[in-house]
Amino acid sequence: MSLRLLVWLVPALLYGVFFFWYTSFGGPLTQEEVDRYVSAFEERGSDAEGVARLRAFLESDTGNDFIMINAIHMKETPDPVEGVEPGESSDDVMAKYMEYMWPALFSRASHPVMFGPAVSNALDIVGIENARVWNRGAAMRYRSRRDMMEITTNPAFAGRHDFKTASLEKTIAYPIEDGLPLTDPRVLLFFVLLSVAGVLNAVVRR
Repeated sequence: MSLRLLVWLVPALLYGVFFFWYTSFGGPLTQEEVDRYVSAFEERGSDAEGVARLRAFLESDTGNDFIMINAIHMKETPDPVEGVEPGESSDDVMAKYMEYMWPALFSRASHPVMFGPAVSNALDIVGIENARVWNRGAAMRYRSRRDMMEITTNPAFAGRHDFKTASLEKTIAYPIEDGLPLTDPRVLLFFVLLSVAGVLNAVVRR
């Protein structure tokens, strides 16, 4: 095999592996899947309104990836739920929640898109109360609604979720589908690998 062929073949293989890991090919959720996921939340005692919102979200599945936008206000002192040690901060307790979430997310090509502290209270509020103060924000990419539900219906998630609620004063989380394709890592990686292969090919030709 020639060196020039390797220059193009290796990046192509790398991109192919990443693309197939990062992309959901399962299509929209079936009604059977929706019913199973909703039942799992009902068995945990979720309120009827929350279950109805979840069902509507799942039944409108497009099969695409999405981003969960989060406005977050952490408590000064976490609630004393089981597993919270005296003196632990809300960040410490949230870290216990994320001990489960990080491996579960990354194994399903889901990850933070952005995360950081708030640099000001809300500058513009319309039609919502108690929304002036937030102390951080985040955006989390999920490969699909199926992936998100597989993560959250795992029995290991149930106990960990208590840590999340114990550390939060309030939060708003809602999903969007990204309409800017150039922010997609699959697009960015394609052009990066293409550029690298092009440069290496020019070097080999010389």
